[in-house]
Amino acid sequence: MKFILNDELIDESTLPSDFTALRYLREKRGLTGTKEGCASGDCGACTLLVGAVEGGELTYSTLNSCITPMQALAGKHVVSIEYLSKVGELHPAQQAMVESHGSQCGFCTPGFVLSLAGLYENKQNADQPIDREAVCDAISGNLCRCTGYRPIIDAGLSMIKVQESKETPFIELMSKNSGIKVLLENLQADNRGSSNYLQPTDLEQLAHALTSYPEAELIAGGTDLMLENTQRYRDFGTFIDVSCVSELKHIHIGESTLSVGASVTYSELESFSKTLYPHIFALLSRIASRQIRNRGTIGGNVANASPIADLPPLLLAFDADIQLLKNDGSTRVVNIADFYQGYKQTQLADDEMIASFDLPLDKLAQFHRFYKVSKRMEDDISSVMLAVRFEEKDGVLTDVRLAFGGMAATPIRGMKAEAALQGKTLNDEQALHQAIAALRSELTPMSDMRASAEYRLDMACNLVHKAWLELNGTNVMTFSGHPFNDASLSTDMEASTHA
Repeated sequence: MKFILNDELIDESTLPSDFTALRYLREKRGLTGTKEGCASGDCGACTLLVGAVEGGELTYSTLNSCITPMQALAGKHVVSIEYLSKVGELHPAQQAMVESHGSQCGFCTPGFVLSLAGLYENKQNADQPIDREAVCDAISGNLCRCTGYRPIIDAGLSMIKVQESKETPFIELMSKNSGIKVLLENLQADNRGSSNYLQPTDLEQLAHALTSYPEAELIAGGTDLMLENTQRYRDFGTFIDVSCVSELKHIHIGESTLSVGASVTYSELESFSKTLYPHIFALLSRIASRQIRNRGTIGGNVANASPIADLPPLLLAFDADIQLLKNDGSTRVVNIADFYQGYKQTQLADDEMIASFDLPLDKLAQFHRFYKVSKRMEDDISSVMLAVRFEEKDGVLTDVRLAFGGMAATPIRGMKAEAALQGKTLNDEQALHQAIAALRSELTPMSDMRASAEYRLDMACNLVHKAWLELNGTNVMTFSGHPFNDASLSTDMEASTHA
């Protein structure tokens, strides 16, 4: 594998498939500025900045190096904290942190600086300035246990001013460096992966890899799979990385469906849906952190079969179809309602993977809302997730979907509650009460460290009530952590979430 590490071209051929980028920097290269805090992608102390050429543009994104295989970064520009002052002066993100007194104990500081540097590099030529929302999003996956967020946010907001105030402009190391861009284009075109970490770029190469290495493990973002290595010390053999397979990377609006490839990342779907589907965008902004969303994939979230995953309820609400791809190239279609068979059990056969998801455009055009209940705004797991869709004609509800996550061993629908609302007028309050009563009779939530069964049931009923109010035009006051002008775009819950 070949890649650029800071300002050095590296040709590495001795790494195990599951050797993380964090270990590589610290153990193989002596670059100890990158820290290990949690080894699970939660704290951000290990944040790296990684550049790639996409669509002719060199862009940088952050990721958690503690759960990213080093070989996944072949053909990329890997930027560690040591590189930012390589030319003898501080990067605007570093200088702003100094001037705003943003560093406390210092352990988490490298991760914060790289998150802010990524924001700076990608935003400096954009039409919109770096605002508080952008800064908070950039550092959403970085934890400061010294409670130093206020000066860190100040630093993010002042990066451009720091640059403008300098007598000598900062020497661009990244997004404006044409030499790095040309070298990366050549590296990415030549990247074939290694003997223990294959990176096919199309279905033909994928089929060959699957035939040649039948015992290999499939990996995409690896944000959950790599925890087996860092938390349970499982050693992996050969990986087949499907994150670069072009046929699995599409987002396409057809005549009747929106088709989303399984290897599309959260961030890519987030960017696509911002204007077209703002409620989906708002939900995605609540999933994990920016670092995780840059790596995690839609297919992985569904195939992992976690009962607290946030996308399966959304897919249930829209009656999505899942395209499954066999190793021999044949396909079959399974509806999301039939995909989950039990806790961590799906219809996926040993020789199958998820290829894509098809969401009907007519259902996407109907009233829909998504509510995620969690203790933290960012980088937290749902206690309750509700995805709602209402179809109405002439003031009557003709189709209702109430899909829940975090309530049972699998994502589920409140089918009795749906039936109580279907066929009733939009503002039929008695039908609403009947639906909530039905919900209480059919749901038997679990209790765990995140919430009790009683809390989950009360919250589920309250969220259905909230959706009904929004359907009827009530502007429900809520807090989402994002300064939307239209409160109805919020995906977070009432203040009771923080009780």
